[in-house]
Amino acid sequence: MARSSDGDAPDHYHELHSRFGWLVPKKFNIARECCARWAAGPDAAQRIAIRLHGVGARSFSYAELQQQANRLSNALVQLGVQRGDRVAIILPQRFEAAVAYMAVLQLGAVAMPLSTLFGPEALAFRLLDSEAVLALCEGSALQGLLDARSGYPVLRQLVAIDASDAGQGLDYAALLAAQPDRFAALDTEADEAALLIYTSGTTGDPKGALIPHRALLGNLSGFVCSQNWFGFNPSPHANTPATAAQARSVFWSPADWTWTGGLMDALLPTLYFGREIVAYPGRFSAEMAFEILQTHGVTHTFLFPTALKAMMKAYPSPTPQFKLQLQAIMSAGEAVGDAVFAYCQQQLGVTVNEMFGQTEINYIVGNCARLWPARGGSMGRPYPGHRVAVIDEEGRECPVGVAGDVALHRFDVHGDADPIFFLGYWKNAAATQAKFTLDWCRTGDLATRDADGYLWYQGRSDDMFKAAGYRIGPGEIENCLVKHAAVANAAVVPKPDRDRGALVKAYVVLAPELARLRATLGSDRPQWDAQMVAQLQAHVRGRLAPYEYPKEIEFIDALPMTTTGKVQRRVLRLQEAARATTR
Repeated sequence: MARSSDGDAPDHYHELHSRFGWLVPKKFNIARECCARWAAGPDAAQRIAIRLHGVGARSFSYAELQQQANRLSNALVQLGVQRGDRVAIILPQRFEAAVAYMAVLQLGAVAMPLSTLFGPEALAFRLLDSEAVLALCEGSALQGLLDARSGYPVLRQLVAIDASDAGQGLDYAALLAAQPDRFAALDTEADEAALLIYTSGTTGDPKGALIPHRALLGNLSGFVCSQNWFGFNPSPHANTPATAAQARSVFWSPADWTWTGGLMDALLPTLYFGREIVAYPGRFSAEMAFEILQTHGVTHTFLFPTALKAMMKAYPSPTPQFKLQLQAIMSAGEAVGDAVFAYCQQQLGVTVNEMFGQTEINYIVGNCARLWPARGGSMGRPYPGHRVAVIDEEGRECPVGVAGDVALHRFDVHGDADPIFFLGYWKNAAATQAKFTLDWCRTGDLATRDADGYLWYQGRSDDMFKAAGYRIGPGEIENCLVKHAAVANAAVVPKPDRDRGALVKAYVVLAPELARLRATLGSDRPQWDAQMVAQLQAHVRGRLAPYEYPKEIEFIDALPMTTTGKVQRRVLRLQEAARATTR
């Protein structure tokens, strides 16, 4: 055991890496490992899987989860869903969402999570591109799905939950009531596709990342580290069991289960370990967050930096008002910052563990405060089982202190294949190939490495950015803007914002006739501009997710372009950064 250069805290990091090795079976199914094996246990009816918060609050056991998943699997098979088919899941945090994932995965189909915030246009692209055969949604989202489905023949069935009138869809409750609660699950390959998760592209359309069943195993070392061993004994060489307090693990995160963060960093790993997770589909607020943490005795959580900032501002000293049992906080999406880092330590009693990853290779870098020292502002170190480096354009590792692309090697330090890798981009071999340099998978994020192996984030190497914790790809927003008759061209960039990290800003070139009209308006131009901005914002808001609409629009005569006709978003980003320093 080494001592940290930060003081007297023990540092087990190198010991963990040297002792860790992957054991990936040839056959592996996420649903079996996350539900069926617990449902087969003697305590299945008492072991809580999902705990609902809010109106209609109740708990569901692993036995109930498996029974309902079996009913849904039987129904899906009866509706013609086959092994490898894509099934869209458009549900918020609720019991039926967990049922849907288990049901789809145990029959060998591919679950495709889609945000309930998506508008018809965003839904339509993903449904068409994926060739999904069936979709499950809430009744409140049914009309938007019907609009997206219009003129789209591949999507054969819609299944609606809590719909007053299923209309062109099937009623979920009636469908399950007609099915038996036993199902012969398929014995899938570990390398078989399990999930199709669309990532926002920096240019053009979103790409679908195809995730295999084995990827859940690849996530687990990062998950248990970022959650301070998740109730297990944190010492890598101790033979003593965890204490009773440590063994009780209740997880909650506001991260939507249709996003990688909510699905792969919260729901699935919690179920894999047979623990309970709190589900709350309502809007996030600091008051609600503390209420959930206290009411359910939450021990482990994943909170975005923006959520932690809101909690810090609303409750600078929360302990007199709330009784918390937190053992770990993981945070990701953007830098936590010194103020929030100190707040978590001093007011919540937990050192926040920052984490870094992406849909294609999730949970690869981060911290584990109980086993190695966390350094505020650092991305952390590569998690056990992952060989991560900062590389240059040729794939060579950069020296200490030199910025390069954060990349993950296909093989770990022992030469074994890393199971965390995605299978590739759906129907996009060229994009898959471009993601790799030799055996290194590039993340597109720039960082430096210090002498102790900690990574320090430097920025994106492409045009992706984070706004209020959401990952934003400008291409989809730009495409939506250009579809408006008033817009000739558009470029979307982040505008620095103190509270949210960045705002979505659009530079818009108006159609020639409107540009000429605007030039003649004189003193009436500000009012005309405001009306046009509101119109364009409404146009995007009605078609994409609410967080994607541009909070600010600036009209410009021409966008900066390269000689090959590509928009130079970097020029606009630098312009926004310069403006921010002079405000």
